[in-house]
Amino acid sequence: MSLSANGIPAAAGDLAEPSLDPADWDQFRELAHGLLDDMITHIETIRQRPVWQAPAEETRQRFTRPLPNGSRELGEVLDDVRTHIMPFATGNLHPLFMGWVHGAGTPVGMVAEIVASGLNMNCGGRDHAGLVVEQQIVRWMSEALGYPDGASGLFLTGSSMANFVAVTIARTEALGQSVRETGLRGERQLVAYTSAQAHSCIAQAMQLSGIGSANLRLVEVDDAGRMLPDALRAMIAEDRAKGFWPFLVVGTAGTVNTGAIDPLADIADIASRENLWFHVDGAIGALAMLSDSLRDLFKGIERSASVALDFHKWGQVPYDAGFLLVRDGDAQKRTFAQPAAYLQRADRGLAAGETWPCDLGPDLSRGFRALKTWMTIEALGADRIGQSIAHSCMLAHHLAKRLERHPAFELKAPVALNIVCFGIRGSDAEFVRTLVLDLQESGLAAPSWTTINGELVVRCAIVNHRTTTADIDGFMDILTSTLADRGVWS
Repeated sequence: MSLSANGIPAAAGDLAEPSLDPADWDQFRELAHGLLDDMITHIETIRQRPVWQAPAEETRQRFTRPLPNGSRELGEVLDDVRTHIMPFATGNLHPLFMGWVHGAGTPVGMVAEIVASGLNMNCGGRDHAGLVVEQQIVRWMSEALGYPDGASGLFLTGSSMANFVAVTIARTEALGQSVRETGLRGERQLVAYTSAQAHSCIAQAMQLSGIGSANLRLVEVDDAGRMLPDALRAMIAEDRAKGFWPFLVVGTAGTVNTGAIDPLADIADIASRENLWFHVDGAIGALAMLSDSLRDLFKGIERSASVALDFHKWGQVPYDAGFLLVRDGDAQKRTFAQPAAYLQRADRGLAAGETWPCDLGPDLSRGFRALKTWMTIEALGADRIGQSIAHSCMLAHHLAKRLERHPAFELKAPVALNIVCFGIRGSDAEFVRTLVLDLQESGLAAPSWTTINGELVVRCAIVNHRTTTADIDGFMDILTSTLADRGVWS
């Protein structure tokens, strides 16, 4: 084969046609339908499987092979998926996966992923349906959270990225757009505030934004894990007296440890009076605004400047589907829009549209996350999703009552939403850690542990829409029988 000077084949006839599509579409259709059927069966029969199991040694070895240069039959590849991937997933589809705040997904969302990957749209910009669908989600979330017309929104990988984007917007609004070019030099030191129980990604956002996590003040919390407004006021006053520049306060709508909800209305009052950007990390709880019975717990969220949330948690959208809602869409655009030549707009054609998602965040290449979110909400309805969220909170209270009635257990934090933290009387940290790991490895249940007031405790986050009262009662049976087998609390 002859090559041109730049290494490209000299003539098209020197190579076979390069399409990567199947040579036999009927065969491909049969194989794809077969795997889809298997995946549907996997979800339908999830209770018959272990909650979690570690990848087998054969599976670990399977994924140490060198780069394959030649083609392989698709059927053989799909057999590897069935054998080496499907049995060894995270486990969050199972109703007794309670260790972390992971949504369980839905079959509707799975179908949406097929469509999104088949269309393969880049939702960074241009004029196509992907952006229209994303704008629909912005309007829906504005309605659900009490935001006005003109709010903007953006899909991201998760709330960690959404919180980072929010901190960046707050920084730019405080210092002006010039900070994008000049950086933080010569400015008074910015300081921000959040709960001592806030997620670690808030500190990381301060680091990534160049402000530094040393300039994030952790505000004291009450016995229920909620930020104390008086402590926040005192910190702000002290920082102003020292010449610092308070610019941001982050409230939490559901802490990761216990699900505690900060007094958002009080924080909104303080932010308004002190001219701070009020951001809410709603990764755990913001979608509870879809529930009539839970909405009042989040009073004040409608007054925030921005909210981060995760559809892939309580929204049950397949991973990943994080989201940021911003009250002032112009502020978001001022922070991220770029005047690059290849991003120029037109009044018609593919380049039409005044504002593209790439103007609102750091990503230019973006998948069609909005479709699985839209299809989930459109097919199931906000009311049904809200009822599912309320049901998981009811199950958490049911578990708490069962634990309180048993002499072996003691609750270690109030149950604010869907997270239950409890200790085992007479045990130490090593016993708790070993118990949790043994339960995970047994495949019977998957709680986790956390630390509350210096004590290691068992943590159960009930997020799965498949979990029932019978599942919770079964978990209690697993707990008590495991303790009895170890000679503890027969």
